[in-house]
Amino acid sequence: MKIITGLGFILIFIGIWAMLTRKNMIKIVIGFSLIDTGIHIIMVSIGYIKGRTAPILNSAVDKARALTEVVDPVPSVLVLTAIVIGLAVTALLLVYVVKLYKYKKSMNIDDYGELKW
Repeated sequence: MKIITGLGFILIFIGIWAMLTRKNMIKIVIGFSLIDTGIHIIMVSIGYIKGRTAPILNSAVDKARALTEVVDPVPSVLVLTAIVIGLAVTALLLVYVVKLYKYKKSMNIDDYGELKW
């Protein structure tokens, strides 16, 4: 699982790099999405325990030994919630990019200097 966690950190670093070095607003949104995906991968890899099964109590898993035979479902649930929130935030960012493009006909972030504080 160390490889998977490392992949998550690599995605986070690539996303940060894309957000800080790119001028195209779509590429900045893609960088945000990469950071979001990297965080999800790290959360899933932390919640995984080798040799255990999914947290579904049925005839395959005895209820008395469930604590030692199944993984904790909370990280998986948190990742599912984070995926939905990340999708909503990404959609909102893309709506802003489209509105800004209609305003100035440019995707370059430097062309929007008058909108800064």
